[in-house]
Amino acid sequence: MSEAVRVVEQELLVTPAGGGVPAQRGSRRQRGPEAAFTAWVEQRCAADPGVRSALRRGAGKGLDRVPSMHRFVARWLPDGAGDDVHRAYYTVAAMIAAQRRSQYTVPAGAEGEVVEARAVGAAEAVEAVRDAEGAPQGAAVAGPEDGVPEARWRPRQSLGRSFAQAVASGGLRESSAETRLNLLSRQSVDGLHRHLPGAVRQLREAGAPVDWALLLRDLSGWRQYGGEVKRRWLQDFYRERHRSGVRAAREADNAENVGGDK
Repeated sequence: MSEAVRVVEQELLVTPAGGGVPAQRGSRRQRGPEAAFTAWVEQRCAADPGVRSALRRGAGKGLDRVPSMHRFVARWLPDGAGDDVHRAYYTVAAMIAAQRRSQYTVPAGAEGEVVEARAVGAAEAVEAVRDAEGAPQGAAVAGPEDGVPEARWRPRQSLGRSFAQAVASGGLRESSAETRLNLLSRQSVDGLHRHLPGAVRQLREAGAPVDWALLLRDLSGWRQYGGEVKRRWLQDFYRERHRSGVRAAREADNAENVGGDK
């Protein structure tokens, strides 16, 4: 059973769809219906070039200029959500579709058996992820209260951490990543929707992973919680760069010691 399936049901109890910035458990990331939506979009895009093309055509366009996307995105929009949340769903779907086909993360056995979308509520979000991953209907979903060790929760993959990983892999210069991240952090809602697709494309070309579900939540709540999101992005970037520096220094020391023993 996947990470998303194991924790999505519990997180939905405290983190409703479209609620802005996700609650954070230290450095651990929370999951919710956004995870079901983004996983479903990736699976559909990987399995059906027509879906991918329809969603990709909406990149950089406003809600009134993306008729090809409504068929796939509208059913997932949280009831009562405003335009900021709607725009976030459409923008993230377009960014997922803009990836190369080889970059999609499709669970084993899911290709060709893509889940049919439904209204996103607590039960539906869990079942959508289960369906996509081939888990049996009605299977138990484990959370931390069911004895899942805290250490098995994945680290939060914020956009800042993605930029740091792109630098560590050699796909981006540190100065370029820092400049791009600071540029994004200064944007209004409209500016972020304009600049984010290019930034994310750069990350994916550099081989850095993107947590689409967390990015969807950050983008949805930018107007209200932008200050918190910016701070988290920058903190994660510099923390990850520090860790990379420590790892590089340790590896250099180890290599030197090994060489000195010869």
